[in-house]
Amino acid sequence: MKFFFDLFPVILFFITFKFYDIFIATAVATVAAIVQIVWLWFRQHQIEKLVWINLVIIVIFGGATLLVQDETFIKWKPTVTYWLIASVLLVSSLFLRKNLIGLMLEKQMILPVAVWNILNLSWVVFFLFMGGINLYVAFSFSADTWVTFKLFGATGIMLVFIISQVLILGTYLKQVPERILTADEQNNLIEKIDNKIGKKQ
Repeated sequence: MKFFFDLFPVILFFITFKFYDIFIATAVATVAAIVQIVWLWFRQHQIEKLVWINLVIIVIFGGATLLVQDETFIKWKPTVTYWLIASVLLVSSLFLRKNLIGLMLEKQMILPVAVWNILNLSWVVFFLFMGGINLYVAFSFSADTWVTFKLFGATGIMLVFIISQVLILGTYLKQVPERILTADEQNNLIEKIDNKIGKKQ
């Protein structure tokens, strides 16, 4: 359900574009993003940073699109979002020594530090790739093709990437423990997992 809720502005953008044009679709998507964040605030009284980032970017690029009546800005919006996320992940890892992917998933998995770093880097590369492919489709094909790709193509690639990672990291998936493990217990558990993988290989 959350997956479709996150796609709410994109779905409305697609539907509106098919019936009207890219400018009306941009206005609808911008309003939808605002409504989405208001709804989340009243339901949860807290908003994820990524949702705020997406709202700011769509307001800026959507507003520019409507102001100058140039679809170039809204076509750049996904790429700016992807590359900004990639930059945050990379800068946090290199300069702040914080693995943001690890912080988000540590309750679902126990991974060696090296694996967390590889996972974080894979997301950086993935978002860089998504930003590049969005620009390629946006400026090499018609607006209709780009809008369709934005909903189905980009979403499909994202799902395939996530599923592939789940399959690869399936060995490390764990149930949330009844209590927080100590550092020694976590290290012992990681060693057991590594030994188990080693025997299988």
